[in-house]
Amino acid sequence: MSLTGVKIVGVGHHAPAHVVSNEDLERWLDTSDEWITTRTGMKRRHWAADAEATSDLAAVAATNALAYAKLAAADIDCFIVCTVTPDYYFPATACIVAAHLGAKDKPAFDISIACSGFIYGLTVASGLVRSGVYRRIMLIGAETLSKILNKEDRSTAILFGDGAGAVILERAERNSFLGAELGADASRPELLYVEASGSRRPIDGAALEEKRNLIAMQGREVFKVAVNKMIEATDVALQKAQLTKADVTYLIPHQANKRIIDAAAHYLGVPEEKVVTNIAEYGNTSAASIPIALSEFVRAGRLKSGDVIVFVAFGGGLSWGAVAWEWQQAA
Repeated sequence: MSLTGVKIVGVGHHAPAHVVSNEDLERWLDTSDEWITTRTGMKRRHWAADAEATSDLAAVAATNALAYAKLAAADIDCFIVCTVTPDYYFPATACIVAAHLGAKDKPAFDISIACSGFIYGLTVASGLVRSGVYRRIMLIGAETLSKILNKEDRSTAILFGDGAGAVILERAERNSFLGAELGADASRPELLYVEASGSRRPIDGAALEEKRNLIAMQGREVFKVAVNKMIEATDVALQKAQLTKADVTYLIPHQANKRIIDAAAHYLGVPEEKVVTNIAEYGNTSAASIPIALSEFVRAGRLKSGDVIVFVAFGGGLSWGAVAWEWQQAA
């Protein structure tokens, strides 16, 4: 038996207990439930408590994935966390999660590519498993975006939430990873970025006063690029997998905005019943959105062996990517 394939054997997710509804946002923003819902599809989002860090959410999601797969942390060979809201600049949040789970001697690292994180992470982790470097990898998308939100900015405060989703990848005889397409363009980082967050613009008193340490986004420009790049990435990933749009059983997109999701699905010819969304409950959780949606979908018993899934995302970087994946039912 040749174990050169990869499959997902465990899924888990977690969101903070504190829920912020559209009605809550009306109390301090010039907005309304109707305005937010029609433009984004969002009704609620979860925000972490002051004492909750990204690693806390990630560790719970990982624990749930281990329980689903009936595995222990010691069975995992490597931990990867996709996040732009790490606990610290360093060490990597993945190191903290592994230590929290009792696997402190295992390799661990972060991937920082914003909302495309899970797509990049799934591609990297699948390659490490398929090449024989590791047998099992815990891949987590986790964010506490509420920590870097300008809660007085209506254009961004309504969009983002916190949460974590985890998958366990395992070496397999049959290969679930069918094809991928990744891309990035940083020629205009100001379209979606945190200006004062690194060596180019360190956080100082002036940056804090001007709120340059918080998320800034040019929404209309991001929308146009997002739809086009999600469509292009999906087309190329399917071509690499030697599949057509008709072969797609489900589309699990990054939960950025319902209008973006609908536009991409319409062009790709994927009917609404095949598009997996949970944006109404969680909002945009960046790298966590796809694994949260996948975990909920799997735990609801909605997937069967042989189903073809397209995971697709677009985010800061600007970055984008898609993965075509064939689901294998856990034994």
